[in-house]
Amino acid sequence: MTMLTPRTPARLAPPGRGRRERKAAELESRTRRAGEQLAGFSARPGAQVLQDLSATPGGLTHAEAALRLERHGANVVAHKRAPRWWVRLAKAFRNPFIGVLVFLAAVMWWQDPADPGVVILSVMVGVSGLLRFWQEFRSGRAADALKELVTTTCAVQRRAGGGAGAATVEVPMGQVVPGDVVKLAAGDLIPADLRLITAKDLMVGQAALSGESLPVAKADAPPRSAGGTPTEDLGQFETTDPVEADNLVLMGTSVTSGTATGVVVATGADTYFGSMAGSLVGERPQTNFDNGVRKVSFLLIRFMLVMVPVVFAINGLTKGDWDEAFLFGIAVAVGLTPEMLPMVVSANLARGAVAMSQRKVVVKRLNAIQNLGAMDVLCTDKTGTLTEDRIVLDRYLDVHGNEDDEVLEYGYLNSHFQTGLRNLMDQAVINRVDEAEEVVVDARFSMVDEIPFDFARRRMSVVLDRNRIVGAPGRPEHVMITKGAVEEVLDLCTHVRDRGLRVELTGQLRSHVTRIAEDNNRRGLRVLAVATRTMSSPRDTYSVADEEQLTLVGFLAFLDPPKADAARALQGLADKGIAVKVVTGDNDLVAARVCADVGIDVGHVVLGAEIDALDDAALRALAARTTVFAKVNPVQKARIVRALQAGGHTVGFLGDGINDAAALRDADVGISVDTAVDIAKESADIILLEKDLTVLEQGVIQGRTTFGNTIKYIKMTASSNFGNVFSVLVASAFIPFQPMLAIMLLVQNLVYDIAQLATPWDRMDEEYLRKPRNWDAKGIGRFMVCIGPISSVFDIAMFVIMWNVFGADSEADQALFQSGWFIEGLLSQTLIVHMIRTRKIPFIQSRASWPVMVMTVLAVLTGLYLPFSPLAASLGFVPLPAGYFPWLIGVLLAYCALTQLLKTLYIRRFGTWL
Repeated sequence: MTMLTPRTPARLAPPGRGRRERKAAELESRTRRAGEQLAGFSARPGAQVLQDLSATPGGLTHAEAALRLERHGANVVAHKRAPRWWVRLAKAFRNPFIGVLVFLAAVMWWQDPADPGVVILSVMVGVSGLLRFWQEFRSGRAADALKELVTTTCAVQRRAGGGAGAATVEVPMGQVVPGDVVKLAAGDLIPADLRLITAKDLMVGQAALSGESLPVAKADAPPRSAGGTPTEDLGQFETTDPVEADNLVLMGTSVTSGTATGVVVATGADTYFGSMAGSLVGERPQTNFDNGVRKVSFLLIRFMLVMVPVVFAINGLTKGDWDEAFLFGIAVAVGLTPEMLPMVVSANLARGAVAMSQRKVVVKRLNAIQNLGAMDVLCTDKTGTLTEDRIVLDRYLDVHGNEDDEVLEYGYLNSHFQTGLRNLMDQAVINRVDEAEEVVVDARFSMVDEIPFDFARRRMSVVLDRNRIVGAPGRPEHVMITKGAVEEVLDLCTHVRDRGLRVELTGQLRSHVTRIAEDNNRRGLRVLAVATRTMSSPRDTYSVADEEQLTLVGFLAFLDPPKADAARALQGLADKGIAVKVVTGDNDLVAARVCADVGIDVGHVVLGAEIDALDDAALRALAARTTVFAKVNPVQKARIVRALQAGGHTVGFLGDGINDAAALRDADVGISVDTAVDIAKESADIILLEKDLTVLEQGVIQGRTTFGNTIKYIKMTASSNFGNVFSVLVASAFIPFQPMLAIMLLVQNLVYDIAQLATPWDRMDEEYLRKPRNWDAKGIGRFMVCIGPISSVFDIAMFVIMWNVFGADSEADQALFQSGWFIEGLLSQTLIVHMIRTRKIPFIQSRASWPVMVMTVLAVLTGLYLPFSPLAASLGFVPLPAGYFPWLIGVLLAYCALTQLLKTLYIRRFGTWL
């Protein structure tokens, strides 16, 4: 027969710990109870199930349905409701630094209600909290907009009552009740947990529950006991897992092909879906970001609580004015507090959210952006992430495992001419054949009869007439082409086609072809057998009895193919220090094949059953060395995430099914897609509008940029503030007047902090973006102590200059001394921005972004102008002599040179800078 030209396929590229454990135990308990109840319905005959539910094959009456709806409630699962706007507003101000500022403002107001420092601190607090509130409120609304705005309905049989017949009506899914008889067709969502009553060619996509990429066949037969005899219709062995039961279809899944009728056995929170969703609402556990901010915050607050009393005591004892010493101590406390940190963090996160939204990413929780940058392990499902989430014909093989176009042609004829509803594998075969060849085949064959697919036979056949040339003698030639499960088809074969010859199927040859099929199964392919028979007595109708004495032609092998760019995306993540671990509910063979194709070093695939046998310590060690986990349930996925976190990793989890929701919540950053089930989207921190690892890679870069700019601010502020306080201590001990007035300290701090508001718009060095970045409170403290005193060296130098060169050595000349130190202190703080923002030589090897440059210039000009401005007298400043400025330039240049030298030594000693 004429060989078909196959289409060229797409390239196939190779602190809340206790609460989390209680949640996991609750989830396991609820799902176990739901599974046991469903297993009971699966084990009983359909008629018995209807009787137990007080239902009939014709369905419920409208009155009965209304009563049951009132008794059982709406068919909806538990979900987390968005907090009211005022709750979000209150949470936006829940920050330790804001608390410190509010306390200091209250103390200053108590001392003097007219103190301008009260206004300054109030503005800082208000802007920081409101900016964070607005961004999270807007992000929440964007995430809510992803949900379906239309009401989804399903076809239910309802009786009018009084002996009237049943009619099929469309009702909202939320109004489905136990005992309802539901009709299903291709494309339908399963509205609740159903026990099948009738089914024809039914295939169901269960990826949302099981993670299995390919649809599974379902039937209406009750199961058979292990080792027992099959029923009239083939059913699977008894199982306690409702997802694996042949005669159950569950909420959260969908019909890919075929038709069925089922009776509702559970709705809402009582469904298998609902049992998992109900355990996942409530407050999320503390993430890596939350813990990092808390540690850094309290490190700086502890430092403030130690230094401020020391400054207060020294000033009170040496100057004798305890009221002035108290106000000065408050000003020092403000100076030590990185009061703009909440604002800078919020601005950083808001800018990151905007940048990511332009890349089709919705950020639900702002903290997740920095968690994304800190992430060093990404756990991901397989379907749709590494694969294209569609079925393709991967290969067509003869009985020796060699590619053979004749197998493709027979497979195409079977799929093309069948009149029943084509499943995804039929469509995959048709898609593989070139359109021009389809026309030729249609002209050479015509349909005679069909023996449809059923679950007992697990195969289907078509009988075709090989069209003869017009006028040619001879009888019609009918060819039967059978396609189906390997074992069922092979049992009917007496011969095989071997290199164009029809050869008898001996026992040895049977073992050989069986091994070919099994080898492809082990490669993660779903295999169908194709066989033919030339009918010796052509007629108009054929039956199952004619499916005998077949000749095996070969095999069709199907796969959900890897994405063409998956290998590149994985390599991009690896280059940025992120280890990818595949955590899937799918078959281990399929998972291993896909992972190998995209370049993942598979190693030993760990199954869910192995995880259950391990304690937390053993799982932590296993998770660290394992790349692929298969056949895992929701509880096991969450345990894997927690085990990795316990090993010191910042973990991201990418998933879109109900079976991923628990892991999404426990991960440091949960990532889902807009097509995911609602509970997965609610559990996620980030929602992708495209399920693409390349998008994630860009998000990681944005996250690290955001984190880097935040750390810049903290280290700049902490080190410069520490240096200032150290200088204050020295000056307070040896100078007979205040080295700087409290209002001067506040103004200096305000100008400096305003200049820092450009930090979120700064760029990061390329080297910084190559590695995961995480909070290190100890490192920040070390940086502050090592780098901060550098400025004190030059502050003290300026003290000496002002005292000896310009004669500011008495209380009468203290304003000149204070003005000189104000300018030097502000300019040195401003310069430190450029020294600290990069580990390179500033201005030469690495330049700041233009917003940072502009704000730096403005801060310098403001500092130079204030002693000469109309505000000078009210702030306590006096104009400085022209001879001051050459000394100032010399001090600042020496400061930059020493800082660069010590930066090099610090990097060499500790191996890090930012």
